Amino acid sequence: MPRTITSSLCILLFALTTPAVTAADNTGVVSPDPAGIDLASVHAAVADLDTGEVLYRKHERHVVPIASVTKLMTAMVVLDSGEPLGESLTAVKREHSAPNNAYTRIRMGSRLPRSDLLRLALMSSENHAAYLLARHHPGGMTAFVEAMNAKAQELGMTDTRFVGPSGLDSGNRSTAADLLVMLRAAEGYDTIREYTQTRRFRANFHNPRYSLYYGNTNVLVYRDHWDVELSKTGYLNEAGRCLVMVTEIDGRRIGMVLLDSFGKRSPMGDAGRIRNWLRTGNGGAIARAAREYEQRRVAKLSETQTAEATVQ
Repeated sequence: MPRTITSSLCILLFALTTPAVTAADNTGVVSPDPAGIDLASVHAAVADLDTGEVLYRKHERHVVPIASVTKLMTAMVVLDSGEPLGESLTAVKREHSAPNNAYTRIRMGSRLPRSDLLRLALMSSENHAAYLLARHHPGGMTAFVEAMNAKAQELGMTDTRFVGPSGLDSGNRSTAADLLVMLRAAEGYDTIREYTQTRRFRANFHNPRYSLYYGNTNVLVYRDHWDVELSKTGYLNEAGRCLVMVTEIDGRRIGMVLLDSFGKRSPMGDAGRIRNWLRTGNGGAIARAAREYEQRRVAKLSETQTAEATVQ
């Protein structure tokens, strides 16, 4: 069950509607100047989760595809449902073709406990595991997606919409601001924190019996000099490279949302820049190619929004 998070979410929602400034919080810690950092992610938001102070924001209100970051909401809906985590679920084929590559190593007809499917969806971003969690939800896929959107509304994520549980569909859209709220909510679930921290996992299937090995998609989880409390990666062509993460930096619990980052390792590089910025006030530079990528993506998003507005 989730920890009590209502008051913290209210503080964070308020902070997201006010400008980010350089100031001392109620612990006396001075937040660095946002001008001292540049990120390779097109959309971003960074917050001190203990105080609710938003430390940095960048295109944080742009509504964009979020890829597998979706699975944090999927996990909350699964856990909120109260369905037994020890129940074995049967792997079945998709009812409809996925809009993007949905390759899986899971054999159809085999069985795995709900808890293991949830762990695979979170730590290794196994798309079919997320699909199976939704298919076996009371009321099926339709009820599951409805529950995802209801949870988003409950949390105050007003610019968020889900159409599926895995993130393969670019119709799953949100903002960096909304995802910061979702990240804070997901942190309230002990199971989500544990599963997203898992480095490696052996899944033992039945009917037939076989085992598959999985690794965490966030390389920072493997690095001892990072204290990652919760994280989720994501990637689609439409969404770019994404990373949301909660990590402790010098005693502060920091939430990061990094969307549409330039390059495969750029989200991790941005996380390092944020940590350096918080410690020294200087986050370092990004490559010229990353700046040009951002300009192209923002321009394309603006064109898309203009076209959609014209149609309406």
